[in-house]
Amino acid sequence: MTNKSALITGITGQDGAYLARLLLAKGYNVYGLLPRRSTDSLWRLRYLGIEGNVQMLDGDITDLSSIIRALERAKPQELYNLAAQSYVGSSWAQPLLTGNVSGLGAVQALEAIRLVNPQIRFYQASTSEMFGLVQESVQSESTPFYPRSPYGCAKLYAHWMTVNHRESFGLHASSGILFNHESPLRGIEFVTRKVTDAVARIKLGRQKALKLGNIDAKRDWGFAGDFVEAMWLMVQQPKGDDYVVATGRTTSVRDMCQLAFAHVGLNYMDHVVLDPALIRPAEVDVLLGNPSKARAQLGWHASTTLEELMVMMVDADLRRVERE
Repeated sequence: MTNKSALITGITGQDGAYLARLLLAKGYNVYGLLPRRSTDSLWRLRYLGIEGNVQMLDGDITDLSSIIRALERAKPQELYNLAAQSYVGSSWAQPLLTGNVSGLGAVQALEAIRLVNPQIRFYQASTSEMFGLVQESVQSESTPFYPRSPYGCAKLYAHWMTVNHRESFGLHASSGILFNHESPLRGIEFVTRKVTDAVARIKLGRQKALKLGNIDAKRDWGFAGDFVEAMWLMVQQPKGDDYVVATGRTTSVRDMCQLAFAHVGLNYMDHVVLDPALIRPAEVDVLLGNPSKARAQLGWHASTTLEELMVMMVDADLRRVERE
């Protein structure tokens, strides 16, 4: 156990909630930067039973002054920047917002650390979407980047600014290049939750079909609860660095659908409808991560298979839909 404090931006998102639970279990005082929104943003923390254990501080990743005040109030040893406009599909419609939040937001946090306490250790949530049009069949920390969306471009800026602050100012700053990671807390707009929610509704007679775009796109899918442990491990290292966090296995959307529908005894081909309107302007066809550095240096590996993840998510959505 520890008496450390940590500040998490994006604490109301999927990763923020799982990371908060992990840090609380390790004895941290956990603070969350909470932007004011018109919708209920705390449901994930309630789902995990930790809402009352996290101290929320008013602030926004786009507002430097509020980040500074949060750091002065929480006095954290660690800052995890998970705040982002994280839905790739929306980034074409909102490129400026995405750049401001997902790109410049990281620099706001880094500059706040420089101004308040340069000893604070920093974690930046980078993404496999930075690889985009992949330059190597398996992507590692040395694979060239080629982002294919405004989201990927914004995250790449944040990633390189994290590297730059580490090398220019000596900050303990790490980036986790996380491949797709899912859970029952995933937003409904993401394809895995869209699928598992539809499976539950179709099984319970609430819905008849599921509309999808490119079902032959391939992704390296893991469990968010596993991935947040890698975030924490990076921050505990003697110095900051960049790490690919992935399962090392790629699966098509089509095969993911097959797994999800089969769990409730259905054939996905009877229910999935292809909708050209859902095809993105520039598609990332395949992502496959090489997590060997994280395994060797952090001692981390993904412990949840895609099959187990689909069962977990479908069962959670069945319970949700039944309560509606």
